[in-house]
Amino acid sequence: MKISLFQFAPEWENKTANKEKILSLLKKKSELGKILVFPEMTLTGFTMSVTTMAEKLIGDTVTFFSGIAKCYNTNLFAGVIEKDGKNYFNTLVYLNPSGMLKAKYRKIHPFAYSNENKYYKGGKLPIVINLSGIKIGLSICYDLRFPELFRLYAKEKVDLIINIANWPDTRIDHWRTLLKARAIENQCYVAGVNRVGNDTKLHYNGFTSLFDPMGREIISLKDKEKILTAEIDKNYVREVRKTLPFLNDMRLI
Repeated sequence: MKISLFQFAPEWENKTANKEKILSLLKKKSELGKILVFPEMTLTGFTMSVTTMAEKLIGDTVTFFSGIAKCYNTNLFAGVIEKDGKNYFNTLVYLNPSGMLKAKYRKIHPFAYSNENKYYKGGKLPIVINLSGIKIGLSICYDLRFPELFRLYAKEKVDLIINIANWPDTRIDHWRTLLKARAIENQCYVAGVNRVGNDTKLHYNGFTSLFDPMGREIISLKDKEKILTAEIDKNYVREVRKTLPFLNDMRLI
């Protein structure tokens, strides 16, 4: 199955401009995979302006991504700022090719270093999607530093882990190393989708990447706005786990 990773430079807190940019970049791509993944907080950047940027999941942002999923007949994963009652969540939504919202993952580890935990409530549950026999575990940015979450996905024998991020260039070596480590230790594909460009404080150089179950980098891109597409093969995941049955020895204490 082909997976497409959407690396771009969002305009700060400008949903309209970012929708236009996304549609423009999509028009330049002749073919998309059956999975399409966007960065964290796709239409806003990594903002703490929850009162002005947050929406219910029946709002304009999800409607916009629903239209893309239907238009391109793809399974779409994107980052939204979710309002639920009096609480706000940094959320990853999954929409099927019919544009239906089928699942949401709320970031379990808000980034306290930047005060994200003061504005966003942490999620409670790992989320696994079963997409045509391919099992996918979901995560967001800072989650990547906490392997405990990913061991739960390994226990579920996921074939692919998706991480969407706004990960700055000052710590980009950590991003690349952790993506590779999560692939090796859990013997699955890991797709990390990061942004490029600048926000009000930080610079981002992307390195959106896909690693295979042996930790080999299949694709990676620095700095440019581009949609990357590559193949993932669940049979290869099975082969690696059969040849090197390390997960059988895992003990979650």
